[in-house]
Amino acid sequence: MTDKLDKVPGPADNPPAGALPPEAIKAIPVRHYGRWVSAVVVIGLVVALAVAFSQGNVRWATVPEKLFDPTILRGVVNTVWISITSMALGLVLGILFAVMRLSKNPVTSTIAWFYIWLFRGTPVYVQLLIWFNLALIFPILNLGFYKDEMTQVMTPFLAALLGLGLNEGAYMAEIVRAGIQSVDEGQTEASHALGMTRTQTMRRVVLPQAMRVIVPPSGNEFINMLKTSSLVVAVQYFDLLRAAQDIASTSFAVMEMFFVASIWYLALTSVFSVGQYYLERRYARGALRSLPPTPLQKVKAKLSSFSNRKAVA
Repeated sequence: MTDKLDKVPGPADNPPAGALPPEAIKAIPVRHYGRWVSAVVVIGLVVALAVAFSQGNVRWATVPEKLFDPTILRGVVNTVWISITSMALGLVLGILFAVMRLSKNPVTSTIAWFYIWLFRGTPVYVQLLIWFNLALIFPILNLGFYKDEMTQVMTPFLAALLGLGLNEGAYMAEIVRAGIQSVDEGQTEASHALGMTRTQTMRRVVLPQAMRVIVPPSGNEFINMLKTSSLVVAVQYFDLLRAAQDIASTSFAVMEMFFVASIWYLALTSVFSVGQYYLERRYARGALRSLPPTPLQKVKAKLSSFSNRKAVA
C-alpha cells in the first residue's frame, strides 16, 4: 500500500469534445497619469526658477572667483572648528546629564531635568547673546585663584563655544538617555552578576550597545550644528558667514557672497553626511545579519553586471 493517493480525474482533465482551450490572461499595467503630470509640473517650476536666476541681477562670475578666497577659507576652517568643539562639549555634557537623569538620586536627576528644560526651552540665539554680554552682569570675574575683567575672558570664541555647546548638551542628553534605555535591562543585571560596578557596566556594556541608537541622531545633530554655527556672527566670531559678509561689504556683491557661503555649507554637510553613513554602518554590524551594500559597492556591482552582459553578447 502506497502512502500517496492516486489523482482522481476531474472535468478539467477531460474537457468536452470541441471545447476551445482557455486564453492566456493579458496583464495590463495600471497607468499613472498623475505621476507624469506632477513630473512635468516640477520640471517646469525648476526650469522657470533657473531662468529667473539666470536673468536676475547677479554677477555669477563672482561666485567661482570668491569661492576659494583666503578670507572665505579662513571662515570655513573656523566654522568647522567651532562646530567640532561645540559638538564635543555637547556630547560630553549629554552623556553626563543623561546618566544623571537616569540616576535614582533625586537631587542629580532634578538638576539634569532642570538643565535640559532650561537650555532646550530657550533659543540658542538668545543664549549666545547672554554669554557675550555677561560682562553687563559680572564686570569682573573673580574665582579666588583667578581674577580678570569679564570682557577679557568672554572672547567671541568662548561665547560661541558656551552658547552652542551647552545648548547641544541638552539635546544630546535626551538622545543618550534614549540610547541607554534601549539596551535590555538583562544586560545590566548580567554585568552586576559578574561583579561589575555601575560605572564599569555603563562604560563596557551599556554604552557600546547604545551607540547603535545614539549615532544616527548624533550625526544629524552635528550636521545641524554646522548650519547653526552661522548664528555666532552675533557674538563677533569670525566664521564662514562673517567672512562672506566682510567681503560683501567691500565688493558690494552681497547676494553673490551669500551664494558662496551656501555652496560651502552644502559641501561641508555633504562630506560629513558621508562620514555619518559609514559610522552608522559600523555600529549596525551587531544588529543586522548582513549589511546592505554601500553606494560604491552598488555602482561596482552594476558595472560588473553590465560588463558581463556585454561579454556574453
